[in-house]
Amino acid sequence: MSVTQPGVERAPSPAPQAAPSGPRDTGPADDSVALTTRHLSVWYGSVLALKDISINIPKNKITALIGPSGCGKSTLLRCYNRMNDLILGARMDGEIWFDGGLISAPGTDSVALRRRIGMVFQKPNPFPKTIYNNIAWGARINGFRGDMDDLVEKSLRRAALWDEVKNKLHRSGLDLSGGQQQRLCIARTLAVEPEVILMDEPCSALDPISTARVEDLMDDLKADYTIVIVTHNMQQARRVSDMTACLMLDEAASADGHRTGILAEFSPTDLLFTNPKDKRTEDYITGRIG
Repeated sequence: MSVTQPGVERAPSPAPQAAPSGPRDTGPADDSVALTTRHLSVWYGSVLALKDISINIPKNKITALIGPSGCGKSTLLRCYNRMNDLILGARMDGEIWFDGGLISAPGTDSVALRRRIGMVFQKPNPFPKTIYNNIAWGARINGFRGDMDDLVEKSLRRAALWDEVKNKLHRSGLDLSGGQQQRLCIARTLAVEPEVILMDEPCSALDPISTARVEDLMDDLKADYTIVIVTHNMQQARRVSDMTACLMLDEAASADGHRTGILAEFSPTDLLFTNPKDKRTEDYITGRIG
């Protein structure tokens, strides 16, 4: 897949620099890992939102982020494509590695990074444009010079939407149902050929039938993409994900009136839901806390 390399700060000497055609040994060497997070902490102003998160997101798998409200799931998700940079007062400490580059470093080209790590938001947000131009817009601004008709069809097919919209491509994307709009947003993300897709509660506003279609789509897409999803739906996490990270609130911080997220457990989804290692995880997935 041909994509634009983001400008990222490489690890300082003595670690070797990663050349475009050479080995990528500035970061973790495990090729099965898409994103590596090391001791990540995030602040909003003086408030510590995430504390010391270390987690490896595997390639071509679906990783679910679960946990009670306010524990930093969406904050962690936004760190992976630097969306938190758009929030005044947000800052992070620690490391996030992607494709041999330290993307958490100052000076990272966040625009180029977001071409490779796309995001689908909780509420469907089609552009006030035609279905066709919703797909074509991102490709055009990224310099796509190929057959646009082919790209639009391919993206809509990958998002399992082509058969429903192929005869109305020049109607507004806002005319679609909520579930169709969400799949249109997924198709729009696919059109710029990312490697990782971040999804922030993508089904929370959808009906059960639309939710099932999006979940089936995610399962199909993981053959070619790495997917990270935030969800409050425990059944959805069990159905769609291969790995699950359970974030919880730091009890010490909560006692002081703050909401700081920490990682309680990260393991294969089946194992986490059937034999959790951490009592906090067990209490959360069984509904004792939440």
